[in-house]
Amino acid sequence: MVKRVQVFEPGGPEAMVIVREPVPEPGRGEVRVAARAIGVGRPDVLIRNGTYKWMPPLPATPGGELAGIIDAVGPDVDAGLVGRRVLVSSRELAQRGGCYAEAICVPADAPFELPDSISFDAAVCLPNFLMADALLNRCNHGVQARRVLVTGAAGGVASSVIQLARLQGSEVIGVVSSSAKADVALANGAAYVIDRRRESIAQRVMALTDGVGVDLALDHIGAGVLIECLYALAHFGMAVSYNIVGGPPQPEVFGVLRELVGRSLALRCFSIHSFDHDRDTRRAATARLIGLMAEGRIAPPPITHMPFDAVHDAHRILDAGETMGKIVLIP
Repeated sequence: MVKRVQVFEPGGPEAMVIVREPVPEPGRGEVRVAARAIGVGRPDVLIRNGTYKWMPPLPATPGGELAGIIDAVGPDVDAGLVGRRVLVSSRELAQRGGCYAEAICVPADAPFELPDSISFDAAVCLPNFLMADALLNRCNHGVQARRVLVTGAAGGVASSVIQLARLQGSEVIGVVSSSAKADVALANGAAYVIDRRRESIAQRVMALTDGVGVDLALDHIGAGVLIECLYALAHFGMAVSYNIVGGPPQPEVFGVLRELVGRSLALRCFSIHSFDHDRDTRRAATARLIGLMAEGRIAPPPITHMPFDAVHDAHRILDAGETMGKIVLIP
Protein backbone atom coordinates (compact mmCIF):
# COMPACT_ATOMS: atom_id res chain seq x y z
CA MET A 1 0.00 0.00 0.00
CA VAL A 2 1.07 3.61 -0.64
CA LYS A 3 -0.20 6.96 0.55
CA ARG A 4 -1.76 9.59 -1.70
CA VAL A 5 -3.33 12.96 -0.92
CA GLN A 6 -6.76 13.53 -2.41
CA VAL A 7 -9.18 16.45 -2.42
CA PHE A 8 -12.81 15.34 -2.64
CA GLU A 9 -14.36 18.72 -1.84
CA PRO A 10 -12.29 21.92 -2.27
CA GLY A 11 -11.46 23.93 0.81
CA GLY A 12 -8.72 24.72 3.30
CA PRO A 13 -5.85 22.47 4.32
CA GLU A 14 -8.32 20.14 6.02
CA ALA A 15 -9.83 19.38 2.58
CA MET A 16 -6.79 17.22 1.82
CA VAL A 17 -7.29 13.59 2.79
CA ILE A 18 -4.43 11.11 3.01
CA VAL A 19 -5.66 7.82 1.58
CA ARG A 20 -4.02 4.41 1.33
CA GLU A 21 -4.26 2.54 -1.93
CA PRO A 22 -2.58 -0.37 -3.68
CA VAL A 23 0.81 0.33 -5.22
CA PRO A 24 0.04 1.55 -8.78
CA GLU A 25 1.17 -0.66 -11.64
CA PRO A 26 2.61 0.98 -14.75
CA GLY A 27 0.63 0.44 -17.92
CA ARG A 28 1.89 0.13 -21.46
CA GLY A 29 4.48 2.80 -22.16
CA GLU A 30 4.66 3.88 -18.50
CA VAL A 31 7.17 3.83 -15.65
CA ARG A 32 6.53 3.92 -11.91
CA VAL A 33 8.49 6.40 -9.83
CA ALA A 34 8.90 5.82 -6.10
CA ALA A 35 8.96 9.25 -4.48
CA ARG A 36 11.89 10.44 -2.40
CA ALA A 37 10.97 14.14 -2.33
CA ILE A 38 7.78 16.04 -3.24
CA GLY A 39 7.68 19.78 -3.84
CA VAL A 40 4.99 22.02 -2.33
CA GLY A 41 3.95 25.18 -4.17
CA ARG A 42 1.27 27.78 -4.76
CA PRO A 43 -0.53 25.88 -7.57
CA ASP A 44 -1.13 23.08 -5.07
CA VAL A 45 -3.16 25.51 -2.95
CA LEU A 46 -5.24 26.47 -5.98
CA ILE A 47 -5.97 22.80 -6.69
CA ARG A 48 -6.83 22.26 -3.03
CA ASN A 49 -9.31 25.13 -2.93
CA GLY A 50 -10.73 24.41 -6.37
CA THR A 51 -9.77 27.70 -8.04
CA TYR A 52 -7.02 26.52 -10.38
CA LYS A 53 -7.82 27.49 -13.96
CA TRP A 54 -6.35 24.16 -15.11
CA MET A 55 -8.10 22.19 -12.35
CA PRO A 56 -7.86 18.40 -12.59
CA PRO A 57 -11.13 16.51 -12.05
CA LEU A 58 -12.18 15.68 -8.49
CA PRO A 59 -11.10 13.78 -6.52
CA ALA A 60 -7.86 15.58 -7.30
CA THR A 61 -4.31 15.03 -6.07
CA PRO A 62 -2.23 18.23 -5.74
CA GLY A 63 1.48 18.34 -6.39
CA GLY A 64 3.48 19.68 -9.30
CA GLU A 65 6.86 18.00 -8.83
CA LEU A 66 8.26 14.76 -7.47
CA ALA A 67 11.74 13.28 -7.51
CA GLY A 68 12.56 9.65 -6.95
CA ILE A 69 13.63 6.36 -8.48
CA ILE A 70 12.05 4.39 -11.30
CA ASP A 71 11.26 1.05 -9.68
CA ALA A 72 9.04 -0.59 -12.31
CA VAL A 73 8.23 -0.32 -16.01
CA GLY A 74 5.22 -1.32 -18.05
CA PRO A 75 5.02 -3.22 -21.33
CA ASP A 76 7.03 -1.79 -24.24
CA VAL A 77 9.38 0.10 -21.92
CA ASP A 78 13.12 -0.52 -21.59
CA ALA A 79 13.71 -2.46 -18.39
CA GLY A 80 17.06 -0.69 -18.14
CA LEU A 81 15.25 2.38 -16.84
CA VAL A 82 14.70 0.68 -13.48
CA GLY A 83 16.92 2.30 -10.88
CA ARG A 84 17.23 5.64 -12.70
CA ARG A 85 17.03 8.79 -10.55
CA VAL A 86 14.44 11.13 -12.08
CA LEU A 87 12.39 14.28 -11.71
CA VAL A 88 8.69 14.22 -12.56
CA SER A 89 7.04 17.56 -13.34
CA SER A 90 3.30 17.67 -13.87
CA ARG A 91 3.99 20.17 -16.65
CA GLU A 92 4.96 17.09 -18.67
CA LEU A 93 1.76 15.18 -17.85
CA ALA A 94 -1.71 15.21 -19.38
CA GLN A 95 -3.06 17.23 -16.46
CA ARG A 96 -1.57 19.24 -13.61
CA GLY A 97 -1.18 17.90 -10.08
CA GLY A 98 -0.84 14.28 -9.09
CA CYS A 99 2.51 14.35 -7.28
CA TYR A 100 1.38 14.24 -3.63
CA ALA A 101 1.85 10.47 -3.65
CA GLU A 102 4.43 7.95 -2.51
CA ALA A 103 4.46 6.43 -6.00
CA ILE A 104 3.22 7.64 -9.38
CA CYS A 105 2.96 6.08 -12.85
CA VAL A 106 3.76 8.38 -15.77
CA PRO A 107 4.59 8.06 -19.48
CA ALA A 108 8.12 6.75 -19.90
CA ASP A 109 9.21 9.86 -21.81
CA ALA A 110 7.96 12.31 -19.14
CA PRO A 111 10.62 12.16 -16.38
CA PHE A 112 13.95 13.96 -16.52
CA GLU A 113 16.99 11.91 -15.59
CA LEU A 114 19.01 13.34 -12.72
CA PRO A 115 22.79 13.16 -12.27
CA ASP A 116 24.02 11.87 -8.94
CA SER A 117 25.24 15.37 -8.04
CA ILE A 118 21.64 16.65 -7.71
CA SER A 119 19.83 15.53 -4.58
CA PHE A 120 16.15 14.65 -4.74
CA ASP A 121 15.10 17.63 -2.63
CA ALA A 122 17.15 19.97 -4.82
CA ALA A 123 15.59 18.44 -7.94
CA VAL A 124 12.03 19.40 -6.98
CA CYS A 125 13.18 23.04 -7.00
CA LEU A 126 14.02 22.87 -10.71
CA PRO A 127 10.46 23.68 -11.92
CA ASN A 128 10.79 26.98 -10.03
CA PHE A 129 13.95 27.69 -12.01
CA LEU A 130 12.05 26.93 -15.23
CA MET A 131 9.45 29.51 -14.20
CA ALA A 132 12.19 32.00 -13.35
CA ASP A 133 13.92 31.40 -16.67
CA ALA A 134 10.72 32.13 -18.56
CA LEU A 135 10.00 35.27 -16.50
CA LEU A 136 13.47 36.66 -17.17
CA ASN A 137 14.05 35.60 -20.75
CA ARG A 138 10.70 35.14 -22.47
CA CYS A 139 8.50 37.87 -20.98
CA ASN A 140 10.96 40.57 -22.06
CA HIS A 141 11.47 39.09 -25.54
CA GLY A 142 14.97 37.97 -24.66
CA VAL A 143 16.16 41.48 -23.80
CA GLN A 144 18.38 41.25 -20.72
CA ALA A 145 17.32 43.57 -17.93
CA ARG A 146 20.08 45.59 -16.28
CA ARG A 147 18.09 45.84 -13.07
CA VAL A 148 15.36 43.46 -11.89
CA LEU A 149 12.88 44.00 -9.06
CA VAL A 150 11.29 40.85 -7.62
CA THR A 151 8.62 40.73 -4.93
CA GLY A 152 8.27 37.94 -2.38
CA ALA A 153 12.04 37.66 -2.69
CA ALA A 154 12.43 34.88 -0.11
CA GLY A 155 10.05 32.50 -1.89
CA GLY A 156 10.87 29.58 -4.15
CA VAL A 157 10.30 31.19 -7.56
CA ALA A 158 11.79 34.54 -6.51
CA SER A 159 14.88 32.82 -5.10
CA SER A 160 15.33 31.16 -8.48
CA VAL A 161 14.86 34.50 -10.25
CA ILE A 162 17.58 36.09 -8.12
CA GLN A 163 20.08 33.37 -8.95
CA LEU A 164 19.40 33.28 -12.68
CA ALA A 165 19.34 37.07 -12.98
CA ARG A 166 22.72 37.35 -11.24
CA LEU A 167 24.10 34.58 -13.45
CA GLN A 168 23.03 36.65 -16.45
CA GLY A 169 24.67 39.79 -15.10
CA SER A 170 21.59 41.64 -13.79
CA GLU A 171 21.37 43.50 -10.49
CA VAL A 172 18.46 42.31 -8.36
CA ILE A 173 16.43 44.29 -5.84
CA GLY A 174 14.26 42.06 -3.66
CA VAL A 175 11.03 43.03 -1.94
CA VAL A 176 10.23 41.25 1.33
CA SER A 177 7.85 41.54 4.27
CA SER A 178 10.14 40.80 7.23
CA SER A 179 13.74 41.06 8.35
CA ALA A 180 14.07 37.26 8.33
CA LYS A 181 13.00 37.15 4.68
CA ALA A 182 15.41 39.98 3.92
CA ASP A 183 18.26 37.85 5.26
CA VAL A 184 17.22 34.98 2.98
CA ALA A 185 17.04 37.20 -0.10
CA LEU A 186 20.43 38.78 0.58
CA ALA A 187 22.04 35.40 1.21
CA ASN A 188 20.60 34.22 -2.09
CA GLY A 189 22.26 37.05 -3.98
CA ALA A 190 19.97 40.08 -4.00
CA ALA A 191 21.99 43.29 -4.16
CA TYR A 192 19.44 45.18 -2.06
CA VAL A 193 16.22 44.37 -0.23
CA ILE A 194 13.18 46.52 0.50
CA ASP A 195 10.87 45.77 3.42
CA ARG A 196 7.52 46.74 1.92
CA ARG A 197 5.90 46.95 5.34
CA ARG A 198 8.30 49.68 6.40
CA GLU A 199 9.06 51.68 3.28
CA SER A 200 7.72 52.58 -0.14
CA ILE A 201 8.91 50.18 -2.83
CA ALA A 202 8.94 52.82 -5.55
CA GLN A 203 10.66 55.50 -3.47
CA ARG A 204 13.35 53.11 -2.29
CA VAL A 205 13.97 51.79 -5.81
CA MET A 206 14.40 55.31 -7.14
CA ALA A 207 16.80 56.13 -4.31
CA LEU A 208 18.85 53.00 -5.03
CA THR A 209 18.98 53.66 -8.79
CA ASP A 210 19.63 57.44 -8.77
CA GLY A 211 16.10 58.06 -10.01
CA VAL A 212 16.34 55.73 -13.01
CA GLY A 213 14.22 52.78 -11.86
CA VAL A 214 14.35 49.09 -12.81
CA ASP A 215 14.01 47.58 -16.27
CA LEU A 216 11.91 44.60 -15.18
CA ALA A 217 9.64 44.06 -12.17
CA LEU A 218 8.33 40.56 -11.41
CA ASP A 219 5.36 40.37 -9.04
CA HIS A 220 3.12 37.58 -7.77
CA ILE A 221 1.36 39.56 -5.03
CA GLY A 222 -0.84 41.99 -6.93
CA ALA A 223 -2.98 44.48 -4.97
CA GLY A 224 -1.04 47.66 -4.18
CA VAL A 225 2.33 45.94 -4.59
CA LEU A 226 1.91 45.59 -8.35
CA ILE A 227 1.01 49.26 -8.58
CA GLU A 228 4.17 50.22 -6.68
CA CYS A 229 6.15 48.07 -9.11
CA LEU A 230 4.84 50.23 -11.97
CA TYR A 231 6.04 53.39 -10.25
CA ALA A 232 9.46 51.73 -9.76
CA LEU A 233 10.01 51.11 -13.50
CA ALA A 234 12.50 52.92 -15.67
CA HIS A 235 11.52 54.35 -19.06
CA PHE A 236 10.29 51.53 -21.33
CA GLY A 237 10.32 49.18 -18.34
CA MET A 238 8.01 46.19 -17.96
CA ALA A 239 6.13 44.79 -14.99
CA VAL A 240 5.12 41.13 -15.11
CA SER A 241 2.26 39.84 -12.98
CA TYR A 242 2.47 36.07 -12.57
CA ASN A 243 -0.03 35.73 -9.73
CA ILE A 244 -2.22 37.91 -7.54
CA VAL A 245 -2.14 36.14 -4.18
CA GLY A 246 -2.92 39.47 -2.52
CA GLY A 247 -5.88 40.19 -4.79
CA PRO A 248 -6.41 42.25 -7.95
CA PRO A 249 -4.28 45.40 -8.33
CA GLN A 250 -5.65 48.59 -6.83
CA PRO A 251 -6.11 51.31 -8.01
CA GLU A 252 -7.10 50.61 -11.60
CA VAL A 253 -3.99 49.66 -13.57
CA PHE A 254 -4.64 51.39 -16.88
CA GLY A 255 -5.13 54.70 -15.12
CA VAL A 256 -1.69 54.34 -13.53
CA LEU A 257 -0.12 53.44 -16.89
CA ARG A 258 -1.67 56.57 -18.43
CA GLU A 259 -0.43 58.63 -15.49
CA LEU A 260 3.07 57.34 -16.24
CA VAL A 261 2.67 57.48 -20.01
CA GLY A 262 5.83 59.56 -20.35
CA ARG A 263 7.80 56.43 -19.41
CA SER A 264 6.06 54.21 -22.04
CA LEU A 265 5.68 51.32 -19.62
CA ALA A 266 4.47 47.78 -20.31
CA LEU A 267 2.48 45.33 -18.20
CA ARG A 268 2.32 41.61 -18.95
CA CYS A 269 0.25 38.88 -17.31
CA PHE A 270 2.26 35.66 -17.44
CA SER A 271 1.50 31.98 -16.93
CA ILE A 272 3.85 29.06 -17.41
CA HIS A 273 0.88 27.44 -19.14
CA SER A 274 1.86 29.58 -22.12
CA PHE A 275 4.29 26.75 -22.87
CA ASP A 276 1.81 23.89 -22.53
CA HIS A 277 1.83 23.50 -26.33
CA ASP A 278 5.61 23.83 -26.65
CA ARG A 279 7.10 20.62 -25.27
CA ASP A 280 10.45 21.01 -27.01
CA THR A 281 11.10 24.45 -25.48
CA ARG A 282 10.05 23.28 -22.01
CA ARG A 283 12.21 20.21 -22.03
CA ALA A 284 15.25 21.89 -23.54
CA ALA A 285 15.11 24.63 -20.89
CA THR A 286 14.71 22.09 -18.08
CA ALA A 287 17.65 20.04 -19.37
CA ARG A 288 19.78 23.21 -19.47
CA LEU A 289 18.81 24.06 -15.88
CA ILE A 290 19.62 20.54 -14.71
CA GLY A 291 23.06 21.08 -16.22
CA LEU A 292 23.51 24.40 -14.41
CA MET A 293 22.55 22.82 -11.10
CA ALA A 294 24.82 19.84 -11.67
CA GLU A 295 27.69 22.29 -12.32
CA GLY A 296 26.92 24.17 -9.11
CA ARG A 297 26.06 27.39 -10.95
CA ILE A 298 22.55 27.45 -9.48
CA ALA A 299 21.49 25.96 -6.16
CA PRO A 300 18.21 25.20 -4.43
CA PRO A 301 16.87 27.84 -2.05
CA PRO A 302 16.64 27.06 1.68
CA ILE A 303 14.55 23.92 1.99
CA THR A 304 12.09 23.14 4.76
CA HIS A 305 11.73 19.36 5.01
CA MET A 306 8.43 18.04 6.33
CA PRO A 307 7.13 14.46 6.56
CA PHE A 308 4.51 13.45 4.02
CA ASP A 309 1.86 13.23 6.75
CA ALA A 310 2.48 16.91 7.63
CA VAL A 311 1.03 18.08 4.29
CA HIS A 312 -1.74 19.98 6.11
CA ASP A 313 0.82 21.96 8.12
CA ALA A 314 2.76 22.67 4.92
CA HIS A 315 -0.34 24.25 3.39
CA ARG A 316 -1.04 26.26 6.53
CA ILE A 317 2.43 27.77 6.14
CA LEU A 318 1.65 28.60 2.50
CA ASP A 319 -1.71 30.12 3.40
CA ALA A 320 -0.09 32.30 6.06
CA GLY A 321 2.49 33.64 3.60
CA GLU A 322 5.32 32.40 5.81
CA THR A 323 7.17 30.46 3.13
CA MET A 324 10.89 31.01 2.81
CA GLY A 325 12.56 29.00 0.10
CA LYS A 326 10.96 25.66 -0.75
CA ILE A 327 8.83 23.27 1.29
CA VAL A 328 9.57 19.63 0.48
CA LEU A 329 7.58 16.65 1.70
CA ILE A 330 9.58 13.52 2.46
CA PRO A 331 7.65 10.23 2.08
